[in-house]
Amino acid sequence: MRLSRLFLSQPISAHSEITADDAVAHYARDVLRLRKGHAVVLFDGSGGEYDATVQEAHRHGLTLAVGAWRERDSESPLHTELGLGVSRGERMDYAVQKAVELGVSRITPLLTEHTVVKLSGERSEQRRAHWQKIAVSACEQSGRCRVPEVAEPAELETWLKAQSGLRLFCDPRAEQGLPQLAPPDDGRVCLLAGPEGGFSAEERQLARDAGFLPVRLGPRVLRTETAALSILAAAQLLWGDLG
Repeated sequence: MRLSRLFLSQPISAHSEITADDAVAHYARDVLRLRKGHAVVLFDGSGGEYDATVQEAHRHGLTLAVGAWRERDSESPLHTELGLGVSRGERMDYAVQKAVELGVSRITPLLTEHTVVKLSGERSEQRRAHWQKIAVSACEQSGRCRVPEVAEPAELETWLKAQSGLRLFCDPRAEQGLPQLAPPDDGRVCLLAGPEGGFSAEERQLARDAGFLPVRLGPRVLRTETAALSILAAAQLLWGDLG
């Protein structure tokens, strides 16, 4: 049977005892149905993972006996920054989850001219925290030991100005695809995918002015979540560790 993996936000030490926070305890007890004596795998985002055994699992908390540390390198050699136009509900959740599974290094939700979802203040932080939890869950499932950051939602123009390296954006009107490009010299690539309504003409020009190269992903127009995951998967296949 496949062992459950749990991310703990507090540091973990080998051959020690640790008490998980309430959120992890609830998930382990009520969702995974873990009980005393069950074996699990723990990680804290610093790299590697730990064997552990449930000592106590009840409504007052979850106590784990931590065993040996085990090295596990599941991170891609390609560092990928993903700027992702915010889309509605499950589409955005799906894109974040699958991007993490595909080895993304950092995700920034972007507010654009055609963004349907309006985010500001407390709602913005609530959504960011929600997407970060999805990233954690995707790491638990996929075997990653480092959790990529989901940054605070940003305005497109502000984000564009802060990027460097090989910069690419999905554009069905582009004439070139990824196979025509040289691999990034430093192993870093910045990818930009638009919202459900796509980029406006002004936004495409802003991206070009910021050094982003337009690339097409075949002859078909892809939905926002499909485009983001396709360009990420293609970059990992060409220059990373996919395949």
